[in-house]
Amino acid sequence: MTRFFTLIPAAGSGSRMDSELPKQYLLLNDNPMIYHSINTLYHNKLITSIFVVLAPDDCNWIKHDWSQFSDKLIVLNCGGTTRAESVLNGLTIAKQRNLVDNNDWILVHDAARPCLTTAQLDGLISELTHDEVGGLLAVPVSDTLKRSNIRNLVMHTEPRENLWQAQTPQMFRYELLFKALQNAGKLHITDDASAIEALGLHPKLILSDAYNFKVTYPKDLALAELIIHQRNNP
Repeated sequence: MTRFFTLIPAAGSGSRMDSELPKQYLLLNDNPMIYHSINTLYHNKLITSIFVVLAPDDCNWIKHDWSQFSDKLIVLNCGGTTRAESVLNGLTIAKQRNLVDNNDWILVHDAARPCLTTAQLDGLISELTHDEVGGLLAVPVSDTLKRSNIRNLVMHTEPRENLWQAQTPQMFRYELLFKALQNAGKLHITDDASAIEALGLHPKLILSDAYNFKVTYPKDLALAELIIHQRNNP
């Protein structure tokens, strides 16, 4: 029987947040940012386990109480220098410990996307469970896109037809995702779908919405705080 696992790469430093604390640990509604991603994933009944990939020298995780998620949460201190490396390392350790099988689904989710909803997660799983490749949450690009030169002068306008903004989770079978990340090698990939594409495959885009954004800058944290507060206090 095919199972569903999630993997959260959380070994980064979040340098663009102007904080010495890695951004996954910045407080958001009185909890670390990563808490909100874990909480949504944890309450999905189909998900067997949640792998959190931390840096080997992470000293912030143990400062928080994660006991409410203990029956699903598995911490792996094997993070790498890039997102792709952290995901690949996490997949490797999970297989070495006989925690996953080749045909299991892996949902890779960013620790810095705390506003993922239950409906988005359910929709992704439902759409892709019987898909041959897998896919990801995404939203169509609505803004006009400008291509600039190194002096920030507009060179031309990019057509936005059929352009999508990738989000997470991104959902692929263990064996395929592992092979794709190994194959990617030194390619500059910024998400798991890019590695799948490098194999000549075509991940499916599952419609999401703009609320599932990635917290990258300090102003994003304030917006995420507002969204989560409103959800918790309808």
